[in-house]
Amino acid sequence: MIQQVIVVEGKSDIARVGMAVDADMIATGGFALTGKTIEKIRNAYEKRGIIILTDPDGPGERIRQRLTKLFPKALHAFVPKSEASTEDDVGIEDASPESIRKALSTLRIRQMEDSHLFSAADLFEAGLTGQADSASRRAKVGALLGIGYGNGKQFVKRLNHYGITREEWKKAVEACEEGSSC
Repeated sequence: MIQQVIVVEGKSDIARVGMAVDADMIATGGFALTGKTIEKIRNAYEKRGIIILTDPDGPGERIRQRLTKLFPKALHAFVPKSEASTEDDVGIEDASPESIRKALSTLRIRQMEDSHLFSAADLFEAGLTGQADSASRRAKVGALLGIGYGNGKQFVKRLNHYGITREEWKKAVEACEEGSSC
């Protein structure tokens, strides 16, 4: 059983994550978090720690940002959008148990201080901006690093705030260039 409590968006997410791992979970009920839900999450955060696992879409990212402000030492797990999508939906409830387990095996903590280790130039040099396939390459490198997808600016921010090292960066970019993991 996972020690931390996993925070997801809805009941369908709880059902899907429950197929992948043995863990306690709390559903936010979407972006309109109630005081009661925030208090439940706060209790879990203080006693056991929490893992934020929201949908890989705009609303999921806004929920993640709000929870991160409230719970700055929360762990983060990201399921890539490509592994959590159907023809008409994007969400954790659409991810396979394997994708969920993989995301939970690469947990990150968001650092409030920007490391300034990475810049837009790093993304450009790696072909993650300025190329026709940059968005898909960024998504794949983000999946390998366990930081999810973002546009160029967001991606640099994630690299600098989730403690990615140069060595991790180099391995992920090389794996993508070789095509073995991308």
